[in-house]
Amino acid sequence: QVQLVESGGGLVQIGGSLRLSCAASGRTPSDYTMAWFRQAPGMEREFVAGIRWIGRSTSYADSVKGRFTISRDNAKNTLYLQMNTLKPEDTAVYYCAAQTYGVVVTTPHDYGYWGQGTQVTVSS
Repeated sequence: QVQLVESGGGLVQIGGSLRLSCAASGRTPSDYTMAWFRQAPGMEREFVAGIRWIGRSTSYADSVKGRFTISRDNAKNTLYLQMNTLKPEDTAVYYCAAQTYGVVVTTPHDYGYWGQGTQVTVSS
């Protein structure tokens, strides 16, 4: 089993930046995809960004393109989400997720491993 633990959330002003981290432990597939999702109160959980563990192919939601960057450090077994130019609508609980398809997919149902979430709040 894979365990995922997010960190780095917090309160930030409009236009500010945060970097989220997701540490993975346990069994590590040879090639799998990790992603960030977010969920605001009363809203559906939505895809933010994804990356293949091998090859570093990435995918982003239209709402975050040009502002967020997903990356990973294989040696540290850690996933990152650099968030810049933050907006109030970015306020949500951010979740790290993983699946073994080997390609980036954008639906929560397809991800079998989830972290506990970390709160990001962008003040207005």
